[in-house]
Amino acid sequence: MSDPEMMSRAGEDLSPAQELKSALTDFVAGFQSHRAATEQRIQQQEERLTMYERKSLARAARPALSSAVLETAPHEKAFGAYVRSGDEDQLRGIEMEGKAMSTSVAADGGYLVDPQTSETVQSVLKGAASLRAVASIVNVESTSYDVLVDHTDAGAGWTSETADASETGSPQVDRISIPLHELSALPKVSQRLLDDSAFDIESWLAGKIADKFARAESAAFISGDGVDKPKGFLTYATATNGSEVWGELGHVLSDADGDFNPAAPADAIVDLVYALPARYRANAAFVMNSKTAGAVRKLKDGDGRFLWSDGYAAGEPSLLMGYKVVICEDMPDIANWSPAIAFGDFTAGYTIAERPDLRVLRDPFSAKPNVLFYATKRVGGDVTDFQAIKLLKFAAS
Repeated sequence: MSDPEMMSRAGEDLSPAQELKSALTDFVAGFQSHRAATEQRIQQQEERLTMYERKSLARAARPALSSAVLETAPHEKAFGAYVRSGDEDQLRGIEMEGKAMSTSVAADGGYLVDPQTSETVQSVLKGAASLRAVASIVNVESTSYDVLVDHTDAGAGWTSETADASETGSPQVDRISIPLHELSALPKVSQRLLDDSAFDIESWLAGKIADKFARAESAAFISGDGVDKPKGFLTYATATNGSEVWGELGHVLSDADGDFNPAAPADAIVDLVYALPARYRANAAFVMNSKTAGAVRKLKDGDGRFLWSDGYAAGEPSLLMGYKVVICEDMPDIANWSPAIAFGDFTAGYTIAERPDLRVLRDPFSAKPNVLFYATKRVGGDVTDFQAIKLLKFAAS
């Protein structure tokens, strides 16, 4: 007990000097206690910072890892677990961005393929010998894609300063609807291979799907009938170039049944090129199969020079009369009245519409002891400008 307290209890009054001394003593004691607590907290904070710095230095000393691998590893692991054993829990637990989930509904029984697998499939499709190389490709989120086409000109006429202007013709706009159809593949693999950790199921699945889809798409874009598949440009009616109407493709003849004209074989290629209107020729390309290309490579002009020239730089396409050549094996061979060669601006003339997602459904029950993988994709295609594509038919008349 302090002296002032004893004196106060004894009934003695404190002097002003004693009261000031007592207050200063209490203030100094409180300040020292606060200072000790503050120093202790600062020391603890410094220890935490030192620990964080040591951990950061330890991470920096480790070998650098690809950030892309770290980000995609959970998705690949989850997809691998679903493919191998049907485990959906990891897929359900992954948080996907809104863009990735916009077209995938878990209740439908399917999931989007993990990013690495999907990219592999797309790269193979684009690299395949298909009309994709020159056609217009659009991604849609609906069940169809509509194209508005203005295929007529507005009327015009001469008039004088005082004469009344007469009404002229109005342009017509048509709507072409391209429905999306479901393209599917159903490869299977034994459970024993799935259990083998050395088997790269993602690469195998991507390769099988890509091969199936590429061949089916290529055939449909050329000769599909439009029933549950894209409509190919060769399924439309044709007419002699200059006499065709909207909905028909113009054609020129080779002047020989099932072959080039022996007297002037190169004339048919020249006629085909200049049958296409000038506004389309700048972006035009030839489309034919390998067998037809072998015959065309032998053609020469009147001076003995080959019409065909190979691209010598890496990735440079072959040229025929200065225009790119696309090899599509689904084009018909040279035969009587066969439209074996097409020439045109396919970016304007043919449109491919597709959904950007690819679904894979695992079925371990239908084909025991094998596991089926049902992959689906929606794609459609149709001619959008009939003036932009011309055909060469091998006939005399």
